[in-house]
This record gives sequence, C-alpha cells and structure tokens, in this order.
Amino acid sequence: MNTSSVLVFCLILLSLSGTQGIPLSRTVRCFCIKIDDRPIKHRAIGKLEIIPASQSCPRVEIIATMKRTEEKRCLNPESEAIKSLVKSVSKKRSKRA
Repeated sequence: MNTSSVLVFCLILLSLSGTQGIPLSRTVRCFCIKIDDRPIKHRAIGKLEIIPASQSCPRVEIIATMKRTEEKRCLNPESEAIKSLVKSVSKKRSKRA
C-alpha cells in the first residue's frame, strides 16, 4: 500500500468516528401534545407521572393514568388544581414511606 491510500483510509476512519455522538434529530419531543385543563378527581387516578423538563422537551409534563379506563391524560402543570393534586399525592407518598 502506498502512503496516499493509507492517509485517505485514516482520514475516512477519523471522520466516521467523529459523527458517532451527533443526534439524528434536533426536534423537540414531548410526550404530551395536547394538555387537558379539565378538573380531575384524585380517586380516579391510578398512576401519576411527573416528567421534568429536559433537553428533548423544555416543559414539565404531568401524565395521569385513569383507574377504570387506563386512559392517559396530560395535565396542565401551571393549573392551581393540578398543583394541589400533586402536593396531596406527594404528601400521601411521604406518609407511606
């Protein structure tokens, strides 16, 4: 092998290794597309997930899974009713622990 082919081969390897950490998509990906502002009863919730803001989604997301229907609803984290709901759930959780 001559020197120029070895040099080209090394350059190709270096350029491929540099692209490994680049994400394929730079779009924002949030779980919640539509936020529900309807009131929700504490007893109707089977599971409550709080997803903090991250690089992929700039806002806090609160997802409630209903007990009976297994329906997932995205709740408005800025709503006073939802803030009090999250506070009461965290109080109950801390009492159990």
